[in-house]
Amino acid sequence: MLKKFLGGLACALVLAGAAYTLETAIAADAPKAVDLTTIKPTDLVAKTPKGQLKNPYKDTDAKVVAEGEHIFLSYSCNGCHGGGGGGGMCPPLTNDVWVYGGDDDTIYRLVTLGTDELQKAGYMRKGRENVVGPMPPFGGIIKNADELWKIIAFVRSKYSSNADPAYKYGVPPEQQ
Repeated sequence: MLKKFLGGLACALVLAGAAYTLETAIAADAPKAVDLTTIKPTDLVAKTPKGQLKNPYKDTDAKVVAEGEHIFLSYSCNGCHGGGGGGGMCPPLTNDVWVYGGDDDTIYRLVTLGTDELQKAGYMRKGRENVVGPMPPFGGIIKNADELWKIIAFVRSKYSSNADPAYKYGVPPEQQ
């Protein structure tokens, strides 16, 4: 009986050790969390595969939206897009048109890379605006990825209240 107990105990220890080793290996392969306050937008774009950038902030968080607006103004985005996002020599942010697509990844890359580099990366215009100035690359100007995500939360908060909310983040996947 003792022999069976010790044999069972040995098997249990071996299995527990194997499970721990597997868990440790999986954790080691998992992507490490990125500190958005220390990485430049250009570096985050360079290290993240296309389609995988996702805003950690919600455009319904009033504090984040207010911070995003402050940052938007501090980088003079209002010089082209208007102080409230209503447009100017560049497209308004208050309508329902996403010129290249409205998903987080595309918008982040557009602001970071600018129009020319975004197009070189294979992005095509999906929407049209009456006022279309090229977006300059701001990825080397904006201090860090955290600031850019807050700007994008502010921009999203300006999405037209008259528009179909299904298109707020671009064309819904089932329609693509």
